[in-house]
Amino acid sequence: MQLSIVIPLLNEEESLEELYDWIARVMQSNQFLYEVIFIDDGSTDNSWSIIKRLADIHQEVKGIRFLKNFGKSQALHAGFKDAIGDVVITMDADLQDNPEEIPELYQLIAKGNFDLVSGWKKKRYDSILAKNLPSKLFNWAARRTSGVQLHDFNCGLKAYDQSVIKTIEVSGEMHRYIPVLAKNAGFVRIGEKVVRHQARKYGSTKFGMERFINGFLDLLTIWFVSKFGKRPMHLFGALGVLMFFIGFCFSLYLGVDKLFLNPTSRLITDRPQFYIALTSMILGTQLFLAGFIGEILIRSKRTSENYQIGERTAN
Repeated sequence: MQLSIVIPLLNEEESLEELYDWIARVMQSNQFLYEVIFIDDGSTDNSWSIIKRLADIHQEVKGIRFLKNFGKSQALHAGFKDAIGDVVITMDADLQDNPEEIPELYQLIAKGNFDLVSGWKKKRYDSILAKNLPSKLFNWAARRTSGVQLHDFNCGLKAYDQSVIKTIEVSGEMHRYIPVLAKNAGFVRIGEKVVRHQARKYGSTKFGMERFINGFLDLLTIWFVSKFGKRPMHLFGALGVLMFFIGFCFSLYLGVDKLFLNPTSRLITDRPQFYIALTSMILGTQLFLAGFIGEILIRSKRTSENYQIGERTAN
């Protein structure tokens, strides 16, 4: 199969049929062999009923319904797991991503030029203060921290070689950083394509300003994981040894001073250096143990799925 189109969604009943019809027209005009996987992330409207109806009518449509809202990352994880296309396209269900971009994205991957191509909504129709400016700041920070030179990490319209989505693990709120996860996994051929952005036609956005706060926190997390996730002892062990060494030096100084230089001076426990030494050695030991435990956890890690599927379509 040439294409798998993975679409996570939450309460998008108004747009689903129109979106599928649009995708189908594009696929048929380009004679693609394709599948469309809708992942209902705990919708409370009629989204799942519409997905089931589409699946009954069109054999290309598959549906997955979560028992509750687990988040976009978990929805993408489930979709990636089921996708069988040589090229996988992700897009949002709110009609702001244009299906007409899919053929060109497919060619960029299929011709072997890229492992991953991310859309760049250069011209946006969102609120300048609520979305555009925070998004520019967020993307600048993401570029500086990750080293991945993309203008729009948040764009849902992306194309992947199948090997990428079968290798990386998308969890937590890391869907914004799939290009970074791919780079950390060794997929360095990451490209970008300017795509058309359309104003939301139905409903309202499901994301508020808190997504940018969470985004920055996730950025720190992924930076730390990419640097030390495979070798926590290199960070915690080094800090632990440094702290312990500082404490040992203070202890040595106090011992030499009390035994040989000023044996009649005040008690060691009355001197502030004693507490600095004690605290440093305790912290050093704890940091070293944290790194050691981290190494054990990595070696015994088992991948688990942080979501529960309630229902699937028959396809």
